[in-house]
Amino acid sequence: MNVQTPLRLLELAGKNLLRDEASAIAALEFLPTELFPPLFMEAFYGRHRETLTAMVQAWPFVRLPLGGLMNVPHKGTLKAVLDGLNALLAQKVHPRRCKLRVLDLRNTGQYFWSMWSGDKDHVSSGSLMAPVTEDSSRKEHPMAHRVFIELCLSEAAMDECLLYLLLWVARRKDSVHLCCKKLKIESMPIESTVQFLSMMPLDCLQEVQVNCTWQLATLARFAPFLGQMSNVQRLLFSPLLVSPSEEQEEQQQQMDQFTSQFLRLHHLRDLYLETPSFLQGRLDQMLRCLKTPLDTLSITHFLLMESDLTYLSQCPNISQLKSLDLSGIKLTNFNPELLKVLLENVAATIQELGLDECGIMDSQLEAILPALSHCSQLSSFSIRGNPLSMAIIEKLLCHTDGLPSLTEEFYPAPQESYGSQGTLHLGRLAKLKAELIEIMRALGRPRTIWLSSSPCLHCGDDTFYHMELVTYHCNMPASSLTKAFFWALGH
Repeated sequence: MNVQTPLRLLELAGKNLLRDEASAIAALEFLPTELFPPLFMEAFYGRHRETLTAMVQAWPFVRLPLGGLMNVPHKGTLKAVLDGLNALLAQKVHPRRCKLRVLDLRNTGQYFWSMWSGDKDHVSSGSLMAPVTEDSSRKEHPMAHRVFIELCLSEAAMDECLLYLLLWVARRKDSVHLCCKKLKIESMPIESTVQFLSMMPLDCLQEVQVNCTWQLATLARFAPFLGQMSNVQRLLFSPLLVSPSEEQEEQQQQMDQFTSQFLRLHHLRDLYLETPSFLQGRLDQMLRCLKTPLDTLSITHFLLMESDLTYLSQCPNISQLKSLDLSGIKLTNFNPELLKVLLENVAATIQELGLDECGIMDSQLEAILPALSHCSQLSSFSIRGNPLSMAIIEKLLCHTDGLPSLTEEFYPAPQESYGSQGTLHLGRLAKLKAELIEIMRALGRPRTIWLSSSPCLHCGDDTFYHMELVTYHCNMPASSLTKAFFWALGH
């Protein structure tokens, strides 16, 4: 028999008060501050729109974190809240109790609501009434109310709520400042994307992620908006393709339209490009437009030319990189000296290095080992999916043994683990793992590495790796070392 949890006295009082909205609105002037959030929640979920509008005008906190309640946006309740803001904007003097300056529509604020509703330990109201942090947009609009939002533009998300909000803000741009710091574009037609970007202030954006398969022509249409994102710090594009029907001259014009916008991005720190086929042989054109040194550069899964790698190894704006990912770029036939120079240039700052599935051979890896051993800040290194022998993996372990911060190491299963048909031989792998433990024990430092085989032999899906943990603890008896093995699945 299910026994429902009885409503608490606070919830009962809120429901009772909202039975007569006129009485509830009249009581707001005398309502204790700590009762505003639970009553607002009752009004929001019960869709008592008149009460919501009145509560916004009397809201005793600086911020109203509405996004923490809007799991499923509802135009009626959003309109009620905005009507309350309309009334505030129309008044030259705010009501005595109202301190509202920020409407937060991001998926945050859950702690605020759960704490005031009794699900969390009580926190004094004063700690939640402090002014929000100033930013550049605030200084430009010193008397404006601010609306914070994070947008995901997709066909599924383009509901009337978002359109209503953007139109509402656009009509009040002198008194309301929309601040969107994160934008994600997913499976959205470029025509609709252009429509919404045209309605948004883009200078607040700090992170932009495009999860669409865009052709270069589409990227060129997006380029003018990218140039307006003057404060963006993090850009992610996945993937970017060139249409084979486009003429070379047309491609170059579109390329120019896109890369020239990087001249305006003075705060860009992290750049992620997946399958940017239009950059083949022209990587320098984009890198030359960077205005600041990057912290992160990820260029993955496309055919890099040797001229591209040559410029990359010498580019001044990557000399302070903390993270570099070149996974999926075939380096088999490249001069390893270029990769060595690249590592030497970032050795003082690099913390994460990804070289998965690059076709790196033993001789190439051996050539870059001295440079790799000088990457003193390196904490994560992945070289999965490369055909490496047991001998070179042993040398790799020796050269990286002196890196004090290195805690995440992902290596391919040695080539000796595979049979003549390319099938992983578990017995051979177990023997090689034991040898690796002996090598680590001889080096004397506690260490954990992951060995991976690809493709996945059990599920038949080459997007998965089988990963196996190999651990050596210097204080563990040798007889117990075999207990440090276990299988795991990972990506």
